[in-house]
Amino acid sequence: MTQITFPGNLVIVGFGSIGQGVLPLLLRHIALDHSNITIITADERGRNVANEYGIQFRNEPLTPDNFEAILEPLLSDGDFLLNVSVDVSSIALIQFCRQRGALYLDTCIEPWAGGYTDTTLSASLRSNYAFRETALALRDGVDAPTAIITHGANPGLVSHFVKQALLNIAADTGVKADRPKSRREWAELMQLLSVKAIHIAERDTQVSSLPKQKNEFVNTWSIDGFVGEGCQPAELGWGSHEKALPPDGARHAFGSDAAIYLQRPGAATQVRTWTPSEGPFHGYLITHSESISIADYFTVKDEDALRFRPTVHYAYHPCNAAVLSLHELAGKNWQMQDSQRLMVDEVISGVDELGVLLMGHAKGAYWYGSQLDIDEARRLCPHNNATSLQVTSTILAAIIYALENPRLGVVEPDEIDFERILDVAAPYLGEVGGTYSDWTPLAGRGQLFAEDIDTADPWQFKNFRVV
Repeated sequence: MTQITFPGNLVIVGFGSIGQGVLPLLLRHIALDHSNITIITADERGRNVANEYGIQFRNEPLTPDNFEAILEPLLSDGDFLLNVSVDVSSIALIQFCRQRGALYLDTCIEPWAGGYTDTTLSASLRSNYAFRETALALRDGVDAPTAIITHGANPGLVSHFVKQALLNIAADTGVKADRPKSRREWAELMQLLSVKAIHIAERDTQVSSLPKQKNEFVNTWSIDGFVGEGCQPAELGWGSHEKALPPDGARHAFGSDAAIYLQRPGAATQVRTWTPSEGPFHGYLITHSESISIADYFTVKDEDALRFRPTVHYAYHPCNAAVLSLHELAGKNWQMQDSQRLMVDEVISGVDELGVLLMGHAKGAYWYGSQLDIDEARRLCPHNNATSLQVTSTILAAIIYALENPRLGVVEPDEIDFERILDVAAPYLGEVGGTYSDWTPLAGRGQLFAEDIDTADPWQFKNFRVV
């Protein structure tokens, strides 16, 4: 099952649910010496998993003052840093790895502790849009070690789902188009297909044997990560077909202008979406980097004039225990509960249905993605639930890709070979496929009360009304 040999050092920063879940996959598919792996994390969670595999485990929280001294003896030319932490600056680690000649991968662009909720900064400056612009600014045209940013399940895997979905729609609608070979050609294919909106549509139905308790936050993946991004402003890629900003929407005064933000937390904003098993539901408009990078990647311009861009956003319904936890969190004015619990071994049933819903094309709506249930996840890999395995298998794929392509500099998921990533990750994703639907965000609207909606264009964001 080994796919590649790696003789260097591997440093894993952070060892929560994702770090613990990815370790057995790395050991299964990458030939490396266990003595060359070091885990550096901020608490004792996961020490038993590290001990199970004989991996060095160091409880040493990284800070702006100490991270260089801790990491310098461990990383040099050709080594690899996998960042699956919270409260450790991705920008600082990318710059450090470049100086040391080491490769790098993370699943989101993380700031130092407090960066997501620092109200001395404007909402624009504590957005994922701003963090992404800072990371992309590290590109300077110099030959540099590969640093793949924001590559988990989402952001990450979903960008590859978008490309496969476009090829499927083109084939199924009889659109004659050459297989895209460049960013421009991918964007023009999306424009040719008339895709106006893309939801990263996810429904997690996993259930625990233990009910949520008062003053407890329960989730199927990183609680600190989920709450941090949920407290950021809601963000979405902003399509060229949109006619007006939402009442509390705003543009950024810098960067690509591919996205907007709302003056409210993503965890307080719900939108309408659809997945094959669940059907229609309300999801949270949580900010994610893919909402911005996909919109930016699939932009078509004539010189500086915008010709085409889709509207893109995350629409996430977490497991029901997490929904109750969010209600309680919001009621406490976004102050974290005293107790937190990750649902891994205690999950008794459920599926994580994660995919991309492309809308506006000739066949209406098309969802393409992964449907992975807890029983299959456990058969496939230890220390994972259905949610984490969708993330960890894609991390594995991106690490292999980076080792195969070690001099790319800073790259996003949208810019790398989607087929190679899907080839490695697919065996761990359960049922992967697509479903067409005639659902639109207008379906069933206005039955109880009249609504101000534009039936001529169901894909405008105003019709994904906050509820």
